Amino acid sequence: MADYSIAEHAQAANEQHYELPPEFFGLTLGPNRKYSCCLYPKGNESLAEAEIAALEQTVEHAGLGDGQSILELGCGWGSLTLYMAKRFPAARIVAMSNSTPQRLHIEAEAAARGLRNVEVITADMNGFEPRERFDRIVSVEMFEHMSNWRDLLARIRSWLEPEGRLFVHVFSHRHSPYRFDHRDDADWIARHFFTGGIMPSHGLIGHFADCFAIERDWRWNGMHYARTAQQWLSRFDDNYKRIGEILAEVYGRDAALWRRRWRLFHMATEGLFGHDQGREWGVSHYLLRPAW
Repeated sequence: MADYSIAEHAQAANEQHYELPPEFFGLTLGPNRKYSCCLYPKGNESLAEAEIAALEQTVEHAGLGDGQSILELGCGWGSLTLYMAKRFPAARIVAMSNSTPQRLHIEAEAAARGLRNVEVITADMNGFEPRERFDRIVSVEMFEHMSNWRDLLARIRSWLEPEGRLFVHVFSHRHSPYRFDHRDDADWIARHFFTGGIMPSHGLIGHFADCFAIERDWRWNGMHYARTAQQWLSRFDDNYKRIGEILAEVYGRDAALWRRRWRLFHMATEGLFGHDQGREWGVSHYLLRPAW
């Protein structure tokens, strides 16, 4: 990791995922547009219910509370940002994304809901530097896009108040980290959806104890992500006609190819995390204390 910048191929991530119009994700994701693993405590939850269950447990594990200053790194389409803003009206929330469409969507949603405690920033993580320190910093499925965790964690540590905490949610393998290789023609996920990405192991973040100590950690079985991807694919197929029109606007003559790629992406995600009943790949949560 030390040989890489913090975020490699940031523009590729935008082109592959985040620069599609918000409507596309509104037709595929749940009502909160949570573009990360959802949680199914009973196993039969709707996508909307599973989004809320995941958001509630994220807030609990991160130790969030009203009146805190909270920085969210990699805020996506704003599911956690907007949830925190409503639940903690006295909190100050700064949400950072490298995608302009995501910022505009969150700002519009916050205005429509009367949420005045949210600031959204568009920035590249390589150069991002907040203007203040925070009680909590939270990140949900962003670290997988980061190539140099030591440099990133060292910077994050400097953004925290002395008693502050960092919460990280990543998908992960049980014990073996690896890098997605976009130069490998056989690794189509890396080439078309995850250029510059990594698959952390559950224990990877423990190798940076000079930056942060693990105060608590949790693990979600991979079947939660398999179910999430299954429900995304179901919505994708249910909205087949309009999604086809959107893909035609974005990809032109390659629209049919990209429709197949998106379907395969959801199917591959379901298959990976569902392997061995979710015991190999899953989701890791960490509450981290800065090492001063």
